[in-house]
Amino acid sequence: MTADQEGLSGEAVSAISADLEKQGPAAAIAWAVERWPGGVAVACSFQDCVIIDLAVRADPEVEVIFLDTGFHFPETLAFVETVRRRYDLNLTVTRPGPEALEWPCGTASCCELRKVQPLARALTGRRAWVTGLKRVDSPTRATAPVLAFDERRGMFKLNPLASWTDRDVELYAAKHRLPMHRLLAHGYLSIGCAPTTDPVAPGADPRSGRWAGSSKTECGLHG
Repeated sequence: MTADQEGLSGEAVSAISADLEKQGPAAAIAWAVERWPGGVAVACSFQDCVIIDLAVRADPEVEVIFLDTGFHFPETLAFVETVRRRYDLNLTVTRPGPEALEWPCGTASCCELRKVQPLARALTGRRAWVTGLKRVDSPTRATAPVLAFDERRGMFKLNPLASWTDRDVELYAAKHRLPMHRLLAHGYLSIGCAPTTDPVAPGADPRSGRWAGSSKTECGLHG
């Protein structure tokens, strides 16, 4: 699929993105599930469940995808189960194939084989995918739009929380009494795989605990 096949030029996508940003995350997700009924999936890292709460309010049956790399913290796996029960989620858990065995966490092809390729398989046939990406997450995400066409995957990508701050996420979670990942209280402000995630020093960049000591800043899911 291309954006043109959806009847949307690049200018039209940008205009819709700007309008959805003004309306807020809930309206953005509602727009997507109405435009592509049954064709939207949410990819969630389960650091928190704000994006899930927003998505199931728009569509209780929306598919939520969790990429189980085989190296998550036990607390993350427990949190996935807590959230699954709370919302009776339509949850898909991906796992890497045998080709990933030679590439343990932190090695060159780990993220490609344990996250990027499994997500591509899980999104097959979808028209759009929803992420919890925020511009404040890192400099590489600073210009992320609410809506864009994902050329690599041939579908639309919706980032409803793009303009939100970490404080916005905290306030939403508190207002709606959402369950919290246990590691957040122990300084893990950006939670990935256990071997490559460290607690963050007070006042430091929230993502400084990811791949600490290396030049890596992204796993490849977002380009």
